[in-house]
Amino acid sequence: MRVHWTENAIGHLVNIYEYIAINSSTCDKRMVDRITRRSEQIAEQPFSGRKVPEYDAEDIRELIEKPYRIIYRIKQNQIDVVAVIHGATILLDEVIPDKTI
Repeated sequence: MRVHWTENAIGHLVNIYEYIAINSSTCDKRMVDRITRRSEQIAEQPFSGRKVPEYDAEDIRELIEKPYRIIYRIKQNQIDVVAVIHGATILLDEVIPDKTI
């Protein structure tokens, strides 16, 4: 199945990269690559991630690439990566604005 990165999720990746680039070592700068590689798993196995506890919906799932949560929605013809947040972040409605769709 096709994996689509939403603008919201891409924005999160950019923010992660910029933060790491300022505050971390060269080794840690590979985090964005680790996140994107980890997301490839859902193309073949969409239900391999756990249900997001805050939403308890079958179609909203997440993979963990420590310390981040890759949150995605399974749709009929594609999978949307909707957010990439730090595991310690409280998940608010703004993170998944169209969660009712």
